[in-house]
Amino acid sequence: QVQLVESGGGLVQPGGSLRLSCAASGIIFSRNTMGWFRQAPGKQRELVGTITSSDNTNYADSVKGRFTISRDNAKNTVYLQMTSLKIEDTAVYYCTAGFRFWGQGTQVTVSS
Repeated sequence: QVQLVESGGGLVQPGGSLRLSCAASGIIFSRNTMGWFRQAPGKQRELVGTITSSDNTNYADSVKGRFTISRDNAKNTVYLQMTSLKIEDTAVYYCTAGFRFWGQGTQVTVSS
């Protein structure tokens, strides 16, 4: 019933950009803090950033200034705009709603 459907992952060169989308259903979207996490091979899942129901954002230091989280409550969708991508950004990226529900993950590979 609760679904988080992600899209936008793929292969990109260092310095490039990608926008990830996460469309939610089965939740009261506007009331949920939404977030993005990522997990690289052999590493812990780590916070990328969050956006609250009141539109406050926070970011991991590693992505601050390069990534932007936004939400469109009318579309029940949260976005992760990634710019100036680095090789170390390579990971599976996960969308979460309220830290209770999770998307399937989408692969982002930054490689030359």
